[in-house]
Amino acid sequence: MSPLSSLRLLTSLLLAFPLTACSKARGLTVEHVTAGGRLYTVAVVDLTRDTLRLHWRNPADGEPYRTFERVRGQLDREGKRMLFATNSGIYAPGLRPLGLHVEGGRTLVGLNGARSGGNFALLPNGVFWVRGERAGVTETGAYRRLNVSPTYATQSGPLLVQGGRLHPAFNREGTSFRVRSGVGVCRDGRVRFVVSAGPVNFHTFALLFRDTLGCPDALYLDGSISAYEAPGTDTQLADFAGIWTVSR
Repeated sequence: MSPLSSLRLLTSLLLAFPLTACSKARGLTVEHVTAGGRLYTVAVVDLTRDTLRLHWRNPADGEPYRTFERVRGQLDREGKRMLFATNSGIYAPGLRPLGLHVEGGRTLVGLNGARSGGNFALLPNGVFWVRGERAGVTETGAYRRLNVSPTYATQSGPLLVQGGRLHPAFNREGTSFRVRSGVGVCRDGRVRFVVSAGPVNFHTFALLFRDTLGCPDALYLDGSISAYEAPGTDTQLADFAGIWTVSR
């Protein structure tokens, strides 16, 4: 086989099979995963060990935190060490969460039943919720019936994966390519936050959660503005309403 042919074979293998590079963000596993020729940053959260919280407004002034830096400052004042942060779900003008937002067991924004208007209303949508060492991604109607009383929760849409099935509107040839972020609850019991390094369509993004990360349930969080912070890295370029943090 010629050197050129060998190089082409190696390239095709790299695109076809996922590669994972792991680093430890002061004890939190952050994986850089390549699947289908796309690169993603994946934070692996173990709720038996890690503290996962959702933040919107600073209690000192009632204003949205807006940035990872400001949330980190608040956690520092509380004696907590922020290991990872990423944006929450889609938000409305005025940095107000578009759907359900629960902090510390308090519902600050109620469920949104919108059936039209952008990705949020590409039904089914859903809720990512946390209660103690439990977490779930649940379709919005089912969440209403679940009566889970979460400690933290965010609503967004669309659902990427529901019970191992991709959203019915997704197709492999989808032409909407964006940077995307999402969250999945996976078969190993861990939560995985994902931010793509470049534009992907919904079908490819959903396949990552189901087939590479082993998450039978996953929720889209937001699009082109999506970002994350880990020690030594902060990709934020726009203000956020809700911000998820992992701390110890």
